[in-house]
Amino acid sequence: MAGPARAQRAATGPFGRREHSRSRATAPDRAAFGPSATIPSIVSAKGTPATDLLRRSGVPHVLHAYETESDRGGGLGRKDDPRPAYGRDAAAALGVDAAQLFKTLVAELDGRLVAAVVPVAGELDLRRLAAALGGRRATMADPAAAERATGYVVGGISPLGGRRTLPTVIDESALAKPTIYVSAGRRGLQVELAGSDLVRLTGARVAAIARPG
Repeated sequence: MAGPARAQRAATGPFGRREHSRSRATAPDRAAFGPSATIPSIVSAKGTPATDLLRRSGVPHVLHAYETESDRGGGLGRKDDPRPAYGRDAAAALGVDAAQLFKTLVAELDGRLVAAVVPVAGELDLRRLAAALGGRRATMADPAAAERATGYVVGGISPLGGRRTLPTVIDESALAKPTIYVSAGRRGLQVELAGSDLVRLTGARVAAIARPG
């Protein structure tokens, strides 16, 4: 498992360190963001639509850049699961509980695309997703369709700043933690923020849509 030395932790202006935006927000409670909010770090000047949205909104957040096992052609559980484990790799690289780091999945519900945000420790329950949005049948979307709709690549799909605004459901466990992590719009970059802020920014519904992985 990678330690802090392998992860570059990047903080935005609200946490009182070097900014790449001229705007400032009211300083939040640092304790909610854990030790990473007090670690000096380097921020890449290259943003994403997700990070641009966060800066404009003034929502307190911390960016976490890291190198994943997937970047080097490896990863966790590859022998047992041929699917790329981007979320679990991110949790391992950042030393974060997999129940606190959330993945954004795109599904097709009755012919339309929708987004679901669930912890990487679990799996998306498609029946519960359909019920949460008042639909009948949900299936996982084709990866290429997900990338076209969001403007992000698989493994870096963020619930924020997508090319299209998709109906979104966030698993209720996101509100049970002081902060959660979601993709900031590219592989190797996560953003930590309050679950309630993510719900507000995405206009999402909150429901129990995750099941044990």
